Amino acid sequence: MPNTTPAISPQTLSDLKKAFEASPKGFVITDWGAPRFAVVDFATFEKLRTQKKTVAPIRTILVTGGAGYIGSHAVKVLRQSGYEVVVYDNLSTGRREAVGDAKLIVGDLSDRELLAKVFAEEKIDAVMHFAASIEAEESVFKPVEYFQNNVINGLYLLDAMVAAGVARLVFSSSAAVYGDPAKFPIAEDSTCEPANPYGESKLVFEKILKWYSKAYGLHSISLRYFNAAGADAASGLGYRREKMSHLIPRVLDVAAGNEKEIEVYGQDYATPDGTCIRDYIHVLDLAEAHVAALEKLAASNGAYVYNVGTGRGYSVLEVVDAIMEVTGHMIPIKVSERRAGDPAKLVADSTKIQREFGWRPRHDLQSIIETSWQWHRKV
Repeated sequence: MPNTTPAISPQTLSDLKKAFEASPKGFVITDWGAPRFAVVDFATFEKLRTQKKTVAPIRTILVTGGAGYIGSHAVKVLRQSGYEVVVYDNLSTGRREAVGDAKLIVGDLSDRELLAKVFAEEKIDAVMHFAASIEAEESVFKPVEYFQNNVINGLYLLDAMVAAGVARLVFSSSAAVYGDPAKFPIAEDSTCEPANPYGESKLVFEKILKWYSKAYGLHSISLRYFNAAGADAASGLGYRREKMSHLIPRVLDVAAGNEKEIEVYGQDYATPDGTCIRDYIHVLDLAEAHVAALEKLAASNGAYVYNVGTGRGYSVLEVVDAIMEVTGHMIPIKVSERRAGDPAKLVADSTKIQREFGWRPRHDLQSIIETSWQWHRKV
């Protein structure tokens, strides 16, 4: 059988000899980056690998869902920190007035043409992603809506970022990714077994971010926060008045005389008083954690996950007692059946974010209730 291996020309052999004489440590063939394939001598490779890279400053932030409860507080903290902010919100749950004089683009994440236009025109450096459907109980009965909005529409956002060369994203995730864990407080390496489609949708998107980092160089920090609460009444920022599902504003509605009683969903959980236990974090502390994540991400590559919480849990009945103390009003209670998809206990281990970011929660439960009550009496 004839030998079909092509012969190496004398000139090629001569060139290779000279190359190896010039680079006795050999060569490295890379298959990552641009150009996709390259051959470099080892000394050059080491220099490129170890040299300090210049990171472009982050100035303009696109905040999706920036007219909503948490997003609007983040917009305020971003602007106080010197960032330019562009808010992208469909106003289905957000309030136009909550963004102040920041630029507001009214649009849905499903509108791919509008997303592309925004990234082309606004010179976005990074994204803070809050836009999502967030009701855990509702997600059990409407899973398709949650996966469409939180996953599919989120992919449209990521694809628009990749196309525009925007490589930094802070993702507002949720402690709902953990489900009903057996060990407390909950650390980032705890098993994730969501108890509802809402938590599942957040976990799926976190996984997508990991692969987008590897494939496209889109780097991210996901913040798994626990129960956001509190308000910034002086700035007119607070809960969504039309459909308040959070425990604290619902109890305050009773204290204000707007409702006759508070409905407690289940008193048969494996907790000291039988009601759910949650880690409540002030929304301003949470907003500051998002800004700290953005600053950390400016010089970091990869996809990271951090818990944001206080490490202290309170039961539903403990929260009701604390609200009675702050407001001076009695709160009648009606116990009902459990809500679908409600874990018994969620308390954060936030050691990692405190150690790596230098972030600390500044508000306790009393401060959360007091600021919520101030807002409640204004609206």
